[in-house]
Amino acid sequence: MSQLEKLYEGKAKIVYRSQEPDVFLTYFKDDATAFNAQKKGTITGKGEVNCTVSAILFQWLESQGIPTHYLEQTAPNEMLVKAVKIIPLEVVVRNIAAGSLTRETGLELGTILPQPLVEFYLKNDALGDPLLTRDRLSLLAIVTPEQLEILEKMALSINQHLQKFFLNCEITLVDFKLEFGFDSKGNIILADEISPDTCRLWDATESDPQARILDKDRFRQDLGAIEAAYQKVRSRVTDKQI
Repeated sequence: MSQLEKLYEGKAKIVYRSQEPDVFLTYFKDDATAFNAQKKGTITGKGEVNCTVSAILFQWLESQGIPTHYLEQTAPNEMLVKAVKIIPLEVVVRNIAAGSLTRETGLELGTILPQPLVEFYLKNDALGDPLLTRDRLSLLAIVTPEQLEILEKMALSINQHLQKFFLNCEITLVDFKLEFGFDSKGNIILADEISPDTCRLWDATESDPQARILDKDRFRQDLGAIEAAYQKVRSRVTDKQI
């Protein structure tokens, strides 16, 4: 890997150009950040957990007809993916009120939404990844109206499939962030990762509001037992993989 060209290093991953055309190697780090990188730390084993969980979920979604960038997991914390041009939007799907939705609307934590809520945030750390209205999306011209409709439909479909998968793992999918990109043919496909870093996951077997948290909120809120929570997600997801 040291001989490969580094293309990008983010807060959680490093992307390298592989020896194959149109294929990237993604390395998942143990580094942890929160609040737009204002809080930093390390979660031991996080890279391996997130890589493995993402690989399993990408394969599950592919089996359900969702196109993704996933090709192969080549090491516990390394994954080969199709080269994509990332769309600078974070697509958030919410099933239950938590996080910024409760802070900004006054909804009580744990409120089940009448229908999934899809939100679009500008992928820009310098601006704090702001929530975008439809008019602002149109103004920025990041995607066409037709592409925006594709993103929303894909996000809702992914939500249905992930809810079904996690239900079998006795995990409640509260909300999650998705990223998409254009492949070499200009098609929109799912990219980035799906993991305890990018999803709010609650243990469906736990009733205690803190004990049920199995995601990065344990790091954000200094709840402790972070590694154990991530490992529990990997164990349950691995047991249910296709």
